[in-house]
Amino acid sequence: MSKAFLLLGSNMGDRMAHLKKAIQKTEEVCGKIVQTSSVYETAPWGFLNQGAFLNQVAVIETNYTPIKLIQLLLEIETEIGRVREFKLGPRIIDIDILLIDDEIINDSLLTVPHPEMHKRRFALIPLAELAEGINHPVFKKTIQQILSECTDKGHVQKFSEL
Repeated sequence: MSKAFLLLGSNMGDRMAHLKKAIQKTEEVCGKIVQTSSVYETAPWGFLNQGAFLNQVAVIETNYTPIKLIQLLLEIETEIGRVREFKLGPRIIDIDILLIDDEIINDSLLTVPHPEMHKRRFALIPLAELAEGINHPVFKKTIQQILSECTDKGHVQKFSEL
């Protein structure tokens, strides 16, 4: 059984409902969600002319191979309503694999560890909440060390529903 850290994000419609639905569907289809981070409201990254995101990290225990897992996650995104209009654009839901155990994967469909996570506070902050002491298999540093060295200045704060 593998342990994967997933980053979920939404910046369209009822963002919180989309995150909850993605967590539910992921558990139904892919394996047991054993832990989730707080939800964070975050500034968009890359393409800035869009609404703020809600982001959350979920830890899943799964028997699927990493490639099968990403295929299933992509299907869940589509089922929830994701349409890929352009890279880094607005999205109903996004589910990325940040880490899977201590694996290093370079496949046309999947790169693990996520190749951009070390540059993105919106990924590192919720990941550090659950896994600050885990070592990044490429950089050989803890997630907390990588977060402390991250130069991203994007807004990230815990989200609370009113």
